[in-house]
Amino acid sequence: MPYHVKTPGQLEVGDVYWKGDNSWTETYADRKQFANIADANAVKATTVTQNGITYAPKWFANSTVVTE
Repeated sequence: MPYHVKTPGQLEVGDVYWKGDNSWTETYADRKQFANIADANAVKATTVTQNGITYAPKWFANSTVVTE
């Protein structure tokens, strides 16, 4: 069963989907699909460390893993 990662679009209009290679897309067909939930959750858990502070970027903090 495939999975993908999505998050609310800017201004909370529609959804955007993780495309891979550090990019998102509004086109559902262009989303990256994962064979297992662990890989999708790893993308969702992405964090960034800057100036000694670790945080989840807004895109990932608000994202969800979806079963297709």
